[in-house]
Amino acid sequence: MSIRILVVDDNDILREDLCQQLAKQPDFTVVDSAATGAEAVEKALSLDCDLILMDIEMESIRAGIDATAQIHPQRPNVQIIYLTAHDSDDMILTAMATGAVDYFVKGSDTEELCRHIRMAYAGTPIMSAHTQEVMLREYSRLRRNEFSLLYFVNTLASLTPTERTLIRYLLQGLNARQISEIRVVGIETVKSQIHSIREKFGCSRTKEIVAFIRQLGLEHLFL
Repeated sequence: MSIRILVVDDNDILREDLCQQLAKQPDFTVVDSAATGAEAVEKALSLDCDLILMDIEMESIRAGIDATAQIHPQRPNVQIIYLTAHDSDDMILTAMATGAVDYFVKGSDTEELCRHIRMAYAGTPIMSAHTQEVMLREYSRLRRNEFSLLYFVNTLASLTPTERTLIRYLLQGLNARQISEIRVVGIETVKSQIHSIREKFGCSRTKEIVAFIRQLGLEHLFL
C-alpha cells in the first residue's frame, strides 16, 4: 500500500525537489505540498494523507509547530515528521511536544529520510540519536524535578512561620545582618534560625536553598 505524503516547506526549490525525490519511491505518493503553516493545516484537514513532512520556520519562526498543534488533535492518525534546519535542544523539545513522531534535520541523506518515513508509517518511528538524547535528558530532568517538588512540599510543611519569613527575606537577597535589623533581633539568633532552615532542606549553604526554590518556580509561596 502506498504511503500518502503531504510535503510542507516554504522554500519552493527545496519543496519541489523533495517532492520529486519522494515520488521516485515505489511505495510513496505525494498527495500535495504546502508553503506555509496555514496552508498545511488547510490541506491536512481536507486531504487524505498518511504522513506529513513539516518544516518549522515558514511564515513565522514556529509556523510548523503551530500547524502541527492544530492538525494533530483533529488528525491523530496522521504521522507528522518535522523536517527542519533547526537542531537546538529547545526547538526539538518544543516541537516534539505537539504530537509529532519524529524530528529530521535537513541535509541528511534522502534514503535515510525515506527510512524514517517508512518506520513512522509502520508505527515504529526511529528518532535520530541526538533527538533521543535531548528527549531523554528532558525526561530525566522532569523526573528529578518531580522528586524535588515532593521533597520540597514535605520540607515546607515542617517550616515554622518565622522560618518562612526568613526565606522570604533570603529570596529578596538580604543577608543575616540586614534581616536582624528588620526583625529587630540579634544577628546570632538569625544565623541560628537560618542554620535550622539549611538542615531541614539538607543544604550546606543558604544560596542553595534560594536556588532550589527558584528552580522549582515557587517563590510566590513566600510572598
